[in-house]
Amino acid sequence: MIEDKDEIETQGDGTMNPVMRDVKTHIETERLILKMPEPGDGTAVNAAIQRSVNELKPWLGFVQETPTVEDTESNAREAHAKFLLRQNLRYLVFLKEDRTFVGSTGFHRMDWDVPKFELGYWMDTAHSGKGYMREAVEALTAYALNDLGGARVEIRCESENKRSRAIPESLGFELEGTLRNDDLSVDGKRLTDTCIYAKVREKGA
Repeated sequence: MIEDKDEIETQGDGTMNPVMRDVKTHIETERLILKMPEPGDGTAVNAAIQRSVNELKPWLGFVQETPTVEDTESNAREAHAKFLLRQNLRYLVFLKEDRTFVGSTGFHRMDWDVPKFELGYWMDTAHSGKGYMREAVEALTAYALNDLGGARVEIRCESENKRSRAIPESLGFELEGTLRNDDLSVDGKRLTDTCIYAKVREKGA
C-alpha cells in the first residue's frame, strides 16, 4: 500500500509531525562533542553519576536512589528512541580530545509549534569548574535559535542552586521572574522557588 506523503509529514491539525524535523545528532564545539544517546552509553554515564551522586542528589530526582548500570543503560536507550521521535533531545557531552564523558544536557521540554525549547543539564563532578557545561549550553542555545528556528530557549533552576543558575547568567540569559513556592524539593520535604531564564529571538527576525 502506498501511503500519501502529506499524511506522513503532517499531523491532524496540519502542522508538521516533529519526527520529520531534521535535528543534528552530533554537535562539536572547541573542546567538546555533543551526541545523541546510543545503546552502550549507560556504563560511562553511570560511572559519572556514581562519582557525582552527593552533588547531584539535592537537585535531581533520578539520583534519589542511585541507579544501577542497567538502569542507566535502559535510560540511555529510551533517550535514543525519544530523540528519534523528537520528543526529547538529550545530548551526552564528551571531551573532544579523548572522548571522556563529562555531562549531559539537551532540550527536555519542547513546543515545536512556537518553537520553544527548555534546556537542562548536569555535570560529572570530576570535570566541573572547567567551563565545559557553559560551552555546551552556549552551543545548544545558538543551535536552537539559529538552526531550529527557535523563538525562545528557557532554563529553569531552583533558586538555591547557584551553580546551575551561574550558567544562564554567564551566557546573557534574562531572568524573567521567580515562581515562589512553585515546586517541592526532590526529597519532598520543602517548598522551592523556580527561577526562569530565557533567551528569545526578536519578533520578526
